Amino acid sequence: MRLRTTLSAVLVVAVALVLAAALLVLAVRSSLRDAAETTAEQRASDLVAQVDAGGLPAPGEADDEPDDEPDDVVWQVTDADGRVLAAAASLSGTIPLDDGEAVALRGGEHRYLVVADDTAGGGVVAVAVSLEDLDETTAALAVPLLVGIPLLLVVVGATTWLVVGRALRPVERIRTEVERISGTSLERRVPVPAGKDEIGRLARTMNQMLVRLQEASDRQQQFVSDASHELRSPVASLRQAAEVAQAHPGALSEGELSATVLEEAVRMQVLVDQLLVLARAGEGASRMQRVDVDLDDLALAHARRGGRQGLVIDTSGVGPGRVRGDAVALGQVVRNLVDNAVRHAAERVLLRVEQRPDGVVLTVEDDGPGVPVAERERVFERFRRLDDARSRDAGGSGLGLAIVREVVAAHGGSVALDSSPLGGARLVVRLPS
Repeated sequence: MRLRTTLSAVLVVAVALVLAAALLVLAVRSSLRDAAETTAEQRASDLVAQVDAGGLPAPGEADDEPDDEPDDVVWQVTDADGRVLAAAASLSGTIPLDDGEAVALRGGEHRYLVVADDTAGGGVVAVAVSLEDLDETTAALAVPLLVGIPLLLVVVGATTWLVVGRALRPVERIRTEVERISGTSLERRVPVPAGKDEIGRLARTMNQMLVRLQEASDRQQQFVSDASHELRSPVASLRQAAEVAQAHPGALSEGELSATVLEEAVRMQVLVDQLLVLARAGEGASRMQRVDVDLDDLALAHARRGGRQGLVIDTSGVGPGRVRGDAVALGQVVRNLVDNAVRHAAERVLLRVEQRPDGVVLTVEDDGPGVPVAERERVFERFRRLDDARSRDAGGSGLGLAIVREVVAAHGGSVALDSSPLGGARLVVRLPS
């Protein structure tokens, strides 16, 4: 890039300078030629007036030139038959009658511009003006231009090379730092230049990207660690039951062994299903199958299946509410919210679905202990339980609300947690209709 930029700059400047030099030389030559032509026309007009008045001009005295070179301005008068009647003393030959042309005269080192004018008697007055000034001025311009243009191009090339190199130096530092970043060193950041130009914005954008990558990597590592930890418990229970049954036949009855295996297998199945839902939600909305989903039907269905002894699930506030989304994922959202409320409620759970102009609002409330303000954001983290000392059966896997947030976010919605008038927690999900 540095070389291409330098070559491009030098080429553009070279073309501009050559064109400017050519135009300058042409303008100077044209100006000097016009001046010589004006001089010749004025002299020819004076001579014609003198001839028409009846007299021939005097030849004058020739300049003392060692090589018999004509004067800068020479003239001749010819009759109608072309015979020379009078001529300048320094003119050793004749002047070609080529009006407006530059011709060579005998003994002259430079060309002469000829102007011819007719007399009243049919004769011709020819005046020739030397173009020596034009040639010398052109030569005087050519030398500095031929020397100055290459020098100026060298200066332009060197300056461009240095400036571009200095401008690209931060890019090279960024490239070097990025080359050192790997999956195990995402905490590194690229250097940010002091300026607020495009390179500075690029560096800041790359650092923001690295922050997102680091956060995603940390979440993935934490997720794998937590998932492994959660799976160890049911696997250990199954192994313990199997080892006891194998080492001490008859210590566990068939009913106890099958109940232990079934319980831990169901726990593992629920955990794996929730992990799959999280993975699917993490793939984004593009992987979801979009269909019309009635949230009121899902709320009523899960209210019927989620009850327990002594618990009232109030669905009187469930009204029509249709959204477009993944039916399986949204069903998991409603199920997790209802299960969470049922698990923590004392006597009552309230479900409400409302169709609003900007979307559908699903509200789930309970009369349980509620969630402290400091913990209301943390409960949406994966494998997060408010009371780690509770039994696993009572506390769940810690993935329910994390699944709710990720699925809702994938549908372009939001979920919020605050206090309920019932005394417990109120979870509010908003989805675009």
